[in-house]
Formats: sequence, C-alpha cells, structure tokens
Amino acid sequence: MSSLAFALILLSALMHALWNLLVKQSGDKTAYIWWMFLQSGILFSLIMLLAAGPFPPLSPRLLLLTAGGAVCFVLYHLFTGRAYREGDLSMTYPLAQTAMLYVPLWGVLLLKEHLSPLGVAGILLIAMGAYAVQLRTLRMSEVLRPFHYLGSSSVRFALAAGLVYSFGAVIDKSGVTRYDPLHFTYLLVVWMLLLMSLNLLRSGNRGRIPAEWRRHPRLVLCAGPVMLCSFLSFRYGLQLAPMSYAVPVRQASLLIAVLIGVVFLGERAGRIRFGATLLILAGVCLVRFG
Repeated sequence: MSSLAFALILLSALMHALWNLLVKQSGDKTAYIWWMFLQSGILFSLIMLLAAGPFPPLSPRLLLLTAGGAVCFVLYHLFTGRAYREGDLSMTYPLAQTAMLYVPLWGVLLLKEHLSPLGVAGILLIAMGAYAVQLRTLRMSEVLRPFHYLGSSSVRFALAAGLVYSFGAVIDKSGVTRYDPLHFTYLLVVWMLLLMSLNLLRSGNRGRIPAEWRRHPRLVLCAGPVMLCSFLSFRYGLQLAPMSYAVPVRQASLLIAVLIGVVFLGERAGRIRFGATLLILAGVCLVRFG
C-alpha cells in the first residue's frame, strides 16, 4: 500500500470516528444521519460547481454501481441501528464489523487481488482487535457470548450488516476504479440521501427531522464537513489501494474512537481495550508494510 493511500485511509478513519462520535451524541440517530447526508450533499454540490470538471455521462453502469452501493450502505446503517436498538453494544458491535473478514475474500475471488503473508497477518490482527475492543473480560464465556445468541434478531441484524457492507465495498472499489472518485462519490451521496429521505417520509417518521434540528442545531451543523471528508478520503484511498487492505485499515477508527473517549470524554480504557487497540495498531502497521 502506498504512503498516499495509507494516509488517505487513516484520514478517513479519523473522520469516521468523529462522525460516529457526533451520531452518538445526537438524539434521533436516523434523523441526525439524514441531516449529515443533506449537509454533505449541499457542500458536495458546491464543490462540483466550483472545482470539478465536466460530469461524466450518466451511463447505465455508473448509475447502477452508485445505486447498488447506496442500497448496501443504507441497509448497513438500518441493520446496525436495529441491532443496537435490540441488543447490547458489546455483543452486536463486533459482529457488525465482520465485513473486514469477507472483504479480503471478495477481493481475491472477485477482483483478483493478491495478499502478502504480512498483509494477511495484519488483517487478522485488526479483526482480533476490533472484536476484543468490546469485551468485558477475557473469559471464554464472554468471548463466545455473541455466538450463543445467534437465534436473536439483534445478532442476525448485526451479522447482516457486516455482510451487506462487504458487498458495498466491492461495488465501491469497482466504481472508483472505473470512474473519478469525486463524481462517483457525489452520485453515491445523492442516492443515499434519496433513499434515507424516502424512509423518513413514511407516515410513522414524520416530524423527526425538524425535531432533531431543534434539539441539536450546533451538532447538526458540524455533521456535513466531517462526513464529506470521510467519504472522499476513503474513496480516493480505495482507488490507490487494494480493497482487501483498505477496509481493514479503516478499522483504525476504533483505535481513534478509544483515544477520543479517554482523552476528551473521560472514559476508562481498561487493560482489555488497551490491548485491543495495540492489536489494531500492529495490524495496521503490518498491512502498511505488507
């Protein structure tokens, strides 16, 4: 992985951790994420008007790729939200991150990517760290606890979120390989905003969007630039790096989230969480040099 691709993906991880922190502090998560996409869409439109070159022809392939990616990522948000609503965070979050296990497999089988032994070792360390960061103890009963509840809807939704995200990553990589990441990401954001708007326009969801603005106007105003930076930096990095490496390295956002929690929110890291972040850091270094 080149230094530029590595830096872009780490920047994306930082922005991803920040926008997840903003979502955590919001009231209505679904409505707040809608505000994030609306603002990033408006900012993106200004960038396209002022800085971008001619827009590529809207071919059926481009529209299908961006629409397919949007469906995958919107489903990922809905599935993780449903999993968190019905299950414990410590049980569902690690399972929702299983995309990093599927992505290298899809990269080798579908995109003909090649992984070095160091790269594979790094991916496994990142996966172990992402799973361990939510553990409360190192007892075997705690380590296996999420799998004891495979029949529960929260676990099934978390596993579905990881799987559907991995498909979205394949579509992402195919898109930024064929098209300019700026134009591809813009269409992706437009599709996602449209799909999320249709969801919130259902009769049971009316009033949620203005209510969230009234509760957290300053928080809403911070959302757009952070999400836009996260989207663009990741897709430019994805254009330069194998998907099999890019998605796991982005899990450095977990390490950043732990640091933010300890430094700015006064949270306690604990030995398990500290050890898990070291695993992620070691895995990221192996991927960088592998």
